[in-house]
Amino acid sequence: MVESIKNIYGRRWDPQNKYWIIPNTESSKSQLVNMFKEKDITWSFGVENKQDKTKCGSLYDLDGPLHDLEKQLILKGYTHKTIKAYVGHIRRFLQYAEKPSQDLISNDVEEYIHLLLKEQKNTHSYANQSLSSIKFFFKYVVKKDVLCELSRPKKENKLPEVLGEEEIIAIFSKIINYKHKAILSLVYSSGLRVGEVVRLKVEDIDVERMMIHIRQGKGRQDRYTILSKVALNTLREYARIEKPKEWLFPGANQGKFLTERSVQKVFNRACTDAKIRKNVSVHTLRHSFATHLLESGTDLRYIQELLGHKSSKTTEICTHVSKKSLNKIQSPLDRLLDEN
Repeated sequence: MVESIKNIYGRRWDPQNKYWIIPNTESSKSQLVNMFKEKDITWSFGVENKQDKTKCGSLYDLDGPLHDLEKQLILKGYTHKTIKAYVGHIRRFLQYAEKPSQDLISNDVEEYIHLLLKEQKNTHSYANQSLSSIKFFFKYVVKKDVLCELSRPKKENKLPEVLGEEEIIAIFSKIINYKHKAILSLVYSSGLRVGEVVRLKVEDIDVERMMIHIRQGKGRQDRYTILSKVALNTLREYARIEKPKEWLFPGANQGKFLTERSVQKVFNRACTDAKIRKNVSVHTLRHSFATHLLESGTDLRYIQELLGHKSSKTTEICTHVSKKSLNKIQSPLDRLLDEN
């Protein structure tokens, strides 16, 4: 139910009173009713405006375009994660525009992207993904090419956070649960994405070759990465206790793997216990893996292969946060003071 509420444009959580607040608009109310139409709920919204019920921005008119969008994304081979993200972006855009799809123009898109950046303070990366989904929607669903001249927000040049080796040790020292330790050990020691580690199957661990087989990772690419001896020992202890059968890390629901959100919660708790002040996520372990390999002298081309990057430019980001070369540079202040 919470996940459904989060799809309502403009919703917010009141932490003090512990309830959700949605905008008092016919579009939001129609969406709310439709979300819980299977529930036995009596709704009372006061006086209804019959005209607003037929607005094309209401949920009654979103099902068709969103279904067509999902169909096109599936036909073009997009991953489940990308499909979910694109459908979410288009749902929010259509709720904002409150127009039939065929009546949408480039100005509607410009105003929406401006809203994302200026008022909602979203990142440029988020706005760019939203724009990509809208362009896809216009091209393959609406079949109108009106966004050719619409410029993208300038890409932010942000360097990823990296944890030091002592910080890594501190984090792992706070994890007692073998399952949790095995998951995070694999992420850091093998440079896995969180979506890749939760989808590992028992058969993907090749102990004989000390490799891990990543099946259909980002961009639907298969690859192999290294298996750490320390991580393997932790994994064996976990397997001895839990005895996983299909999914290496099964979730609470039978036949399902552990959710990415659960892994993030485990990592956040460990960081808090270890008194890590940096703004980090599970993905930081992957960046740290690449940076630490580079600092220990591993060739960048091998790191690119282990991470599964298509372009070497993506891997080169870790060179900007590596201390390997920077430590060789002497500050002019140190030189001046040493001379005196």
